[in-house]
Amino acid sequence: MAAANSAPLNDEPAQPEEREKQQLPPKSYADAVEQEPPAKGTNGKNDANGTLGSNENRAEHDGSKQTGHKASVLRIVDTGAPDTNDKHGDRPQIERQESKHEYSATGLDDTPRTPPRYKHRKTGSKSSTSSQDKPGTDEKGTKTNGFEKPKKPKVKDDHKDTTVFETVGEQNGSKLISVQTSGTYEKQIRRDEKRAPKTDHEEGLTSGKKAGQRWERSAIRFAPLNVPLHRRLQTLVVLWHTLCIAICISTFCFLCAIPLFWPLLIPYMIYCMSSKASTSGTMSHRSEFLRSLPVWSLFASYFPARLHRTQELPPTRKYIFGYHPHGIISMGAFAAFSTEALGFSQLFPGIKNALLTLDTNFKIPIYRDYALAMGLASVSKESCENLLSKGGPNKEGMGRAITIVVGGARESLDAQPYQLRLVLKCRKGFVKMAIRTGADLVPVLAFGENDLYDQFQPDSHPKIHKFQLIVKKLLGFTIPLFHARGVFNYDVGLMPYRRPVNIVVGRPIRVAQTAKPDQEEIDRVHELYIQELERIWETWKDDFAPNRKEELQIVE
Repeated sequence: MAAANSAPLNDEPAQPEEREKQQLPPKSYADAVEQEPPAKGTNGKNDANGTLGSNENRAEHDGSKQTGHKASVLRIVDTGAPDTNDKHGDRPQIERQESKHEYSATGLDDTPRTPPRYKHRKTGSKSSTSSQDKPGTDEKGTKTNGFEKPKKPKVKDDHKDTTVFETVGEQNGSKLISVQTSGTYEKQIRRDEKRAPKTDHEEGLTSGKKAGQRWERSAIRFAPLNVPLHRRLQTLVVLWHTLCIAICISTFCFLCAIPLFWPLLIPYMIYCMSSKASTSGTMSHRSEFLRSLPVWSLFASYFPARLHRTQELPPTRKYIFGYHPHGIISMGAFAAFSTEALGFSQLFPGIKNALLTLDTNFKIPIYRDYALAMGLASVSKESCENLLSKGGPNKEGMGRAITIVVGGARESLDAQPYQLRLVLKCRKGFVKMAIRTGADLVPVLAFGENDLYDQFQPDSHPKIHKFQLIVKKLLGFTIPLFHARGVFNYDVGLMPYRRPVNIVVGRPIRVAQTAKPDQEEIDRVHELYIQELERIWETWKDDFAPNRKEELQIVE
């Protein structure tokens, strides 16, 4: 039955001896694998019904098997499944969208899952490729191990709302892909890091305050050691003028503590109380040598200060210079009218000027003699009349001039940097004095006088300002709470700032002398005086007050 039902797959012999006798090539099993499947039908060919041979052929083949060598062959059977190797029409064609650095994540991801290693590296010479594949040294000479992560490629994101992927790293042929964060997300992360409270990483440690932290935050700027000598001398002269009254009082008290000097101090005190040198108008104690000393040139160049005239003044008339503003100590008035450092005698030849100050200053021992030698006089009514009526070549005051700081101590309370507020509306006594003595009024405006010191604002400290006004009413002077720079620093002290002071002398206002002037004439001259001050301000404010905070204001 077996011989009848089986048939050989191939009529050729399979044993090597029989194939040599029939002059056939050696049989190879590999060739049997590569052979096409036998056709349907007898003798290894398919018939019309698609069955393999007849039963008789099968039986003969089985018989030959039993008697000869058994050979293993690969049987390929047609299962009826569709051939996928030749037919690709049913599959949709997808265009691949793989870039050099990223996957776009659009459409079907048909990219290979294991891209080749170092795919994106440039291929150059053999030496460059070998140095990339093998561990060694890079171009800069640093050692590499061949497995370092490449730098993160930058991906341009033209659309803010689209999702973009970026390659984080690549190792052993595999990429690490991450979603690129948007700009707003990174800003939010940085904002959260700033707002988050900072915690100490060193747990269990409690530190004290940092030594020297206040010195690091200090706003005090100290003067360097290599300051030129002439600048040191400038500071020394200004320091003397600033502390002159305090030094004179301290010296007198020290002398009083020594009984050996009592026989000299007692007569001196009697002389100071009975002397009328400050109000006599003779200026007998005035020393032109002391006023012309070179040290006052150092004083004026400290700021620096300059004196400017609008027009010449004839020496055949008498004048009242009205100095504005008062400032804290009136540094500009002292430099221009008490010394020859700014060249007053050259600008106004033939005119002998005297700066007026409070009468109480001439009651201070030692200081009164120094002030009289510098040409200062009392601002009292008696002193003004004597200076303008008893001096000059004809003994009637011709060629004489006095300088009055019109605002006085009240105006010093409004001396704020880069501001100019003049207490002038109610100050008409000097106008009346000019009409009575026949002296021409000369407005003088000092740009920068208020900039030399800082002091408390009256608006921010109303109680302190009220106390200062009470002192002014009771004692006739006030104590402004001011500060500026020091001797060896630029931020704290009683020394004035090094800021320019420009003193402009305006045009004179001619008056007619009247023994008893009426109020209407006083108001008219006072109005002309204010107009000339405003003209000076409008003409020279851009040149001498470029950093001003407000315009000129006439108050009270």
